[in-house]
Amino acid sequence: MRVLKKILRGDEGEISLFPESIDDLWHLKYLISPGDLVFALTHRKSTASSDKLRPEKRERRPVHLGVRVESVEFHMYSNWLRVHGVIESGQDVGSYHTLNLEPGTNLSIIKKWRPDELGRIKEAVAEARRPKVVLALVEEGEATIGVLRQFGIETVSEIRMGSGKGADIDRRSGFLDECGREIDRIAAGGAQVILAGPGFIKEDLKKRIASSRSDLAGRLTLCDASSVGVSGFQEVLRQGALGQVLENSRLALETSLIDELFKEIATEGKAAYGCAEVDEAMTYGAVETLMVQDELVRDAEMDALMRKVRNARGRVVIFSSEFEPGARLKALGGVAALLRFKIMR
Repeated sequence: MRVLKKILRGDEGEISLFPESIDDLWHLKYLISPGDLVFALTHRKSTASSDKLRPEKRERRPVHLGVRVESVEFHMYSNWLRVHGVIESGQDVGSYHTLNLEPGTNLSIIKKWRPDELGRIKEAVAEARRPKVVLALVEEGEATIGVLRQFGIETVSEIRMGSGKGADIDRRSGFLDECGREIDRIAAGGAQVILAGPGFIKEDLKKRIASSRSDLAGRLTLCDASSVGVSGFQEVLRQGALGQVLENSRLALETSLIDELFKEIATEGKAAYGCAEVDEAMTYGAVETLMVQDELVRDAEMDALMRKVRNARGRVVIFSSEFEPGARLKALGGVAALLRFKIMR
């Protein structure tokens, strides 16, 4: 994400943004709220047609519109964000229109900005400077390859060893070659690669990659994992020795915090969860880290709670609902806190 312009008076005003990736579109899902005014270049059918005999064939022309937002939809697998509302500036004022925002679309948002929204913009800008991280999980006959996103891990490829004719050693060699090609394709552009899995097959794959793809081999880090798939991804994220890029990622932070929270809950330690418990802890000034599921941040009471925590020099972390740590937080009511001290009840 790039910030092109920022004109604020206090917490109100206009911020112009340039989303560069699907991660940035995900951030925009939580930056754009109903009631905001969003400006972007879009396409709309002309109001009149020069073809009097075929008036239905109206041409779609590029226009710059300001839309008062009513709803926002994020489509991860289509790589776009839909912003729907009433046109307030530009052609056909008063009509409904949908802005289809993609990476590379300039847009401006005019609104009253919450502190967590301004913090999210800073985070998106910082994340954009970090190299892409690819996680490749491999076991005998099966591999899963994912890309670390700011909202979770996106599975982009799954490979299984064929069961056709031929010696097992030939089929295994073909499987490893296919894994190497696919990792090289996904990690193009200098991405760091975490290669993980059970047993020795990950070492065999690394040797095979080193023999033909020296550049890729130099970007590989080996790691243990007991399985492939989502559970394997979670194992890798919980390990601490994966390098600075992975340790600083949003998802690694969420995984670490939710694990610490459940440990504290299990020992009846310095933790609170659910709105009532967290609000009580806040009255004692005990909240050190507040964890909120992203679906709740627009709630007025939750916004007030987040402001209280920040004013008391606590930390607020918004959890993505797209991946496992956010799902675990949702099971606790969507809000929880690590405390400075234990509250006796």
